[in-house]
Amino acid sequence: MKKRALLSVSDKEGIIEFAKSLAELDFEIISTGGTYRLLKENGLDVVEIDEVTKFPECFEGRVKTLNPFVHGGILFRRDKTSHQEEAKKLGVRAIDLVCVNLYPFKETIQNTDDFEEIIENIDIGGPTMVRSAAKNFKDVLIVTDKKDYDSIIEAIKEKKDDFDFRRDLMIKAYSHTAAYDSMIANYMNERFNVGFGEKIFIAGNKVADTRYGENPHQKGALYEFENFYSQNFKTLKGEASFNNLTDINGAVKIAGAFGDEKAVCIVKHGNPCGFAVKDTLLESYAEALKCDPISAYGGVVAINGIVDKELAEKMNEIFLEVIIAGKFEKDAIEVFAKKKRIKLFEYGSDRLLVSHDRYDFKHINGGFVFQDSDKVKDDEIKNAKLVSKKAATPQELKDLEIAYKVAALTKSNCVVYVKNSAMVAVGMGMTSRVDAAQCALKKAKELGLDVKGSAIASEAFFPFRDSIDAAASAGVSAIIEPGGSIRDDEVIEAANEHGMSLYFSNTRHFLH
Repeated sequence: MKKRALLSVSDKEGIIEFAKSLAELDFEIISTGGTYRLLKENGLDVVEIDEVTKFPECFEGRVKTLNPFVHGGILFRRDKTSHQEEAKKLGVRAIDLVCVNLYPFKETIQNTDDFEEIIENIDIGGPTMVRSAAKNFKDVLIVTDKKDYDSIIEAIKEKKDDFDFRRDLMIKAYSHTAAYDSMIANYMNERFNVGFGEKIFIAGNKVADTRYGENPHQKGALYEFENFYSQNFKTLKGEASFNNLTDINGAVKIAGAFGDEKAVCIVKHGNPCGFAVKDTLLESYAEALKCDPISAYGGVVAINGIVDKELAEKMNEIFLEVIIAGKFEKDAIEVFAKKKRIKLFEYGSDRLLVSHDRYDFKHINGGFVFQDSDKVKDDEIKNAKLVSKKAATPQELKDLEIAYKVAALTKSNCVVYVKNSAMVAVGMGMTSRVDAAQCALKKAKELGLDVKGSAIASEAFFPFRDSIDAAASAGVSAIIEPGGSIRDDEVIEAANEHGMSLYFSNTRHFLH
């Protein structure tokens, strides 16, 4: 008796060719609704599902495959005589392959807010068949990914559809339905519980294993949301490690926060040690490097644009572990050909890409904390309130914007000094804001960097006027901070005494 394959797919790409290949392997094809019509129109001999179920599709398509002739055919065990006898008694024929992909729920919620339409695009029969076939994977091939069509046909032809092959398909199937149900649950919680329901689900697609995690004794891998990495992130040279990826994330978030501007950010161990926005990327890199060339050695550089040969040659003067850019010109890649340890990555775009994930989470002992993602709003700096008598100049306002955005994406406690659109000092991750400011100034002095006339930003308020006094003694001319301290009046008074510009943004940007 012929083997039977049940095909019921929403995404019909490749299904005609897959069905033809199965027919050539002497499978009888069973199908439903639109899939049935498409296969029939393309000359395939197909059995419609209600011939199997002996019951018509009903309730506007809500019930098609929820039937013992379908699920019995999928679930009965071929290695048990009692199952075989019961199937024969009930007239249930085996279904040996199930190919299902699910109603496009994600596309529906992207295209409409109509709740009735959204509800109708929640698949019931599909996930049920997937779960049934996955449970009986030893006897039934379960296909949920169109990218697997060719390998499945090849495995059947070569009689390599063994236990391990089927088990891998089973794992993929349960992952598929789990992610689908998670997406629905998360959507409902977003719609009715402001995104914070009784349960939250974090589902990612594996992109690649990393050689190890933060340390060689740890395993690691990269997972993605919405195909962000598999569609955009391109490896040109080397292999991204776990630590590279976290550093790239930090550098890209900062450099990519400046839109189309020619921003360059240098990161070491997750912290910015150089940043600038100039008229050209070459100038931006040169100015960013001045901030802390010692830390930049072996660091990660994010280029918000296209790397040409001239910029590549400049970067090639020191050892950099990673360069991530919008794009590399061909002759720029050749500049780094002889350096074995450098790693090059691009997004295939004219600038860096930032995913703008809606939510953020961190692992803590025994669980995780979950929150809306933080972001500096477009008008946050522009609408900052001048609280001092003196207003900032246009260049100082630009420096304040740069310092504020960098501070918002740098570990607290943090103070960032910017002069002429380039970071000249930064103190980050300190237990005291005063320590952060003093640490930044100490390093700038050691490197011979003049901070006089610079603008500074703090991601949280200055609790005392001592920070303002210290900034004034260093020659700082403008400050932006959230405000909100019970001693704001003292801070404002200090700024006025020193003839400094002081702005309050009214928004804190802690990063822990």
